[in-house]
Amino acid sequence: MPDTGLHPEATHTAATEHFDVLIVGAGISGVGAAWHLTTQRPGTSFVVLEALHSFGGTWLTHKYPGIRSDSDLYTFGYRFKPWVGPPIAAASEILNYMGEVIEDAKLAPHIRYNHAIHTAAWNSDAKLWTLEATDTATGQRRRFTCNFLWMCQGYYRHAEGYTPEWPGMADFQGDIVHPQQWPEGLGYSGKRVIVIGSGASAATIVPAMAGRAAHVTMLQRSPTWFRIGRNGIDIADQLRELAVDETWVHEIVRRKILFEQAKFTARSFNEPDKVAEELLANVRAVVGEDYDIGTHFTPRYRPWHQRLAYVPDGDLFQAVAAGTASVVTDEIERFTPGGILLKSGQELEADLIVTATGFELNVLGDIAFTIDGRPLAFHETVTYRGMMFTGVPNMAWVFGYFRASWTLRADLVGDFVCRLLAEMEQRGARQVEVALRPEDHNMPLLPWIDPQNFNPGYLMRGMHLLPKRGDKPEWQHNQDYWREKDQFPAIDLKDAAFVYR
Repeated sequence: MPDTGLHPEATHTAATEHFDVLIVGAGISGVGAAWHLTTQRPGTSFVVLEALHSFGGTWLTHKYPGIRSDSDLYTFGYRFKPWVGPPIAAASEILNYMGEVIEDAKLAPHIRYNHAIHTAAWNSDAKLWTLEATDTATGQRRRFTCNFLWMCQGYYRHAEGYTPEWPGMADFQGDIVHPQQWPEGLGYSGKRVIVIGSGASAATIVPAMAGRAAHVTMLQRSPTWFRIGRNGIDIADQLRELAVDETWVHEIVRRKILFEQAKFTARSFNEPDKVAEELLANVRAVVGEDYDIGTHFTPRYRPWHQRLAYVPDGDLFQAVAAGTASVVTDEIERFTPGGILLKSGQELEADLIVTATGFELNVLGDIAFTIDGRPLAFHETVTYRGMMFTGVPNMAWVFGYFRASWTLRADLVGDFVCRLLAEMEQRGARQVEVALRPEDHNMPLLPWIDPQNFNPGYLMRGMHLLPKRGDKPEWQHNQDYWREKDQFPAIDLKDAAFVYR
């Protein structure tokens, strides 16, 4: 028998269930996709398959201290659901918000939890996707067919994070924990803690643990750019004082934030030195003039070359200023029984080490894809606007923005997919895929993203897994929401790039 990739403990396969659309994942993208189908395509049958025991994705799996968004919820929230809390929200608040969307749109009957998908096979004769899954709660195999597959599984592996292999890790006598595998009930009160890393996770964990731990040290190989701001928005507070409807508040504040983000991003390219000095001045105002800003908070790259972490109310820097946390900029020589020896010769003592060192990129949810019996070489395809791929029929993929909230693009893709399904229905087409047009065949094919534009470690480690891009806007994953919000609705579904059958 061929290897199906199913868990060996799985029992017999139940009867095949068919749906017009199958959505993979019940995180922020999948719940949004389900809402768009319900409201824009009433009568379309669909199911959402989620490997975890509940909805939420990142906000369900991440349990580390202080877990919060580093995007404001006016833009990370859906455009159709007003956000009424502080702009930077805790995971529990985001889960409550998503739960309200599910309840309001009556999405719960469409979601199947504990469904781990192993294979997805496209058959051109039947014009169908067939997905094999295991119900991890019962061990039973499940089979689904669908006309259209909507990949909303995110971009990283939830089950494990990225931790480098350092010499001597087995010698360390305390606990080593990655934020993605935070053990329930792990105590750190009175302990000496080292947090390795300087990204958004580290910037969240350090102030959350500071004060309860004996001391928290953020150990970084190189600094990250941080942006400090109040966890509140003046205009939102003023509009609420005037009893303005929350739908209006959400839209006005959302537009204001997006406008200011676009201006800031443009400035980071056009006047990076001035932006850098402004960011450093905000840090200096909290930690003091005598603090070594140059060593610990001045990155080697320009602002927005990697993701810029937002620090609400400057809590990370408040902890540093208070002495409950400190920053060490150095490289690791090896772990020791009592902590970490640095290449400078300094040894940091610790009882607990947190490796906030990044994600493992996971582009297709660890699902084995085949097209007419042939394994899908995803990295050999060319992307159409970062959501469809040459040679892959009846599938859309949600991949958000690097410099703006993920959900902004999830909403745009939701509108596009609903339009595409309507176009197929009008044509009587059962299959659609994107293909290079005659004028595109001499187009240079490039990596998914220009490393000179954006180059975080998780993306550089996994670039070989991602599709190619061309040098034309329609064959790229554009990072500019301000333009794409107008470009996506104007996509010509009759363009030769779309091949209907």
